[in-house]
Amino acid sequence: MTYWNQHNMSGWDWFAMSIGSVLLWAVLLTVAVLLIRNQIHTSQRSNTVAAPPPEQVLADRFARGEMDEEEYRNRLAVLRTDGSRLTEH
Repeated sequence: MTYWNQHNMSGWDWFAMSIGSVLLWAVLLTVAVLLIRNQIHTSQRSNTVAAPPPEQVLADRFARGEMDEEEYRNRLAVLRTDGSRLTEH
């Protein structure tokens, strides 16, 4: 087996090779961890479904006939105010 410098590696050569190996593995491990974290974050983000705004839910219920126009307008007014009218019950 032939080595690049015919077994004449000094202490500094071994030190540089050792540091280079450690740095290589550190870079490879860091890249792997970042890729895995990115995949996990992407899959979590794609699984979340944005809920429709409350006014859209109210409009959908009104369109399905679950409430009459007066109730729809009252609830819509409550949604658009600060909610102080909710304490009347």
